[in-house]
Amino acid sequence: MAISEGKVAEPLYVIRYSDEKALGASIGRIIKEFETEKVVVGVSEGEMGEESKNFGQSLSQKLQIPVETFDETLSTHDAQRVSVEAGINRKKRKSMEDAYAAAIMLQGYLDAV
Repeated sequence: MAISEGKVAEPLYVIRYSDEKALGASIGRIIKEFETEKVVVGVSEGEMGEESKNFGQSLSQKLQIPVETFDETLSTHDAQRVSVEAGINRKKRKSMEDAYAAAIMLQGYLDAV
């Protein structure tokens, strides 16, 4: 998960979940905590992309918040490369990899709008 106040995205943290309902509840708490105005869901190609789109639509309906989707292709690869270049140790890279990838995807979205 990543967050932005303005035009710069930053990694927040990784949400571990057991099912989609638990994930939705966690995201709902974060939306309230950070007074979020919009959620951007990263989508990849194929079946996972369709699942992500469906999740975003469901989230929008349940939480009454605008949800947009944005291509997350190669965000994990880019996050790995950037974190290695930044000298982040291996343990922290692995634990925060998805948050870094989310920040890269969100920054791409912010740059495009």
